[in-house]
Amino acid sequence: MTAVKPVRAKPLAACVAALTLALAAGCSSTPKDETAGMSAEKLYAEARQEAAAGNHERAIRFLERLEGRAAGTMLAQQAQLDLAYAYHRSGERAQALATLDRFIRLHPASPAIDYALYLRGVVNFNDNLGLFGKVSRQNLSERDQQASKDAYQSFRQLVEQYPNSRYAEDARLRMSYIVNALAEYEVHVARYYFSRGAYLASVNRAQQAVQEYQRSPATEEALYLMVQGYERLGMPQLRDDAQRVLKTNFPDSRFLREGLRRPDAPWWQLW
Repeated sequence: MTAVKPVRAKPLAACVAALTLALAAGCSSTPKDETAGMSAEKLYAEARQEAAAGNHERAIRFLERLEGRAAGTMLAQQAQLDLAYAYHRSGERAQALATLDRFIRLHPASPAIDYALYLRGVVNFNDNLGLFGKVSRQNLSERDQQASKDAYQSFRQLVEQYPNSRYAEDARLRMSYIVNALAEYEVHVARYYFSRGAYLASVNRAQQAVQEYQRSPATEEALYLMVQGYERLGMPQLRDDAQRVLKTNFPDSRFLREGLRRPDAPWWQLW
């Protein structure tokens, strides 16, 4: 029988050396940090260039590095605001809002606080309402309204605390838009309840729209829903009261002529 030769163990030093080489080879594949050695000013310039070209993901990488390296400086504050905007443009709403909330909390006396409030409103406004050019057939009143309310609060804080801000006028316009959308939401719900025969619930939501959004165009339909709801509920006095208010404020009301509008009609045609 042939004797089996014993396997000799490799010296410990050789094993350690081999392991070290393997680790070094693995580490060499780690991506190189392209911002290494860049000054804060260079980082900011690169971020601005990428953002201008629409490369918001690369801009975000530069701005995140810059915020850490320039901590405590005005450049770091600017980087925070630019970072929030880049997050917004790349569709990362939660990150944008978190960055803005952090900026407002850490820098309440910043000369750019009005812009931070405005941008926070815009992030929520665009998320819920969409761009003006894309809403021609979309019934925004059917969507969750929390983003609208959050946007309204940011714009309201801006115009109340900084009425002379360069962003205040646009904020006021957006506030009016939001109020109309919120009023239409209440009317949408009231109309839904009415179509299901839930007349008391319909009247209550319509009345809420009238009380909270008196100057909104949606008030016209809300009053008409109240007239019809009270009629179905057998409450002639309340019906007549609602009809009198409707005729006084909207003497040429098309609802009195045509009834409820078609469900598929664009919501913006009310305006």
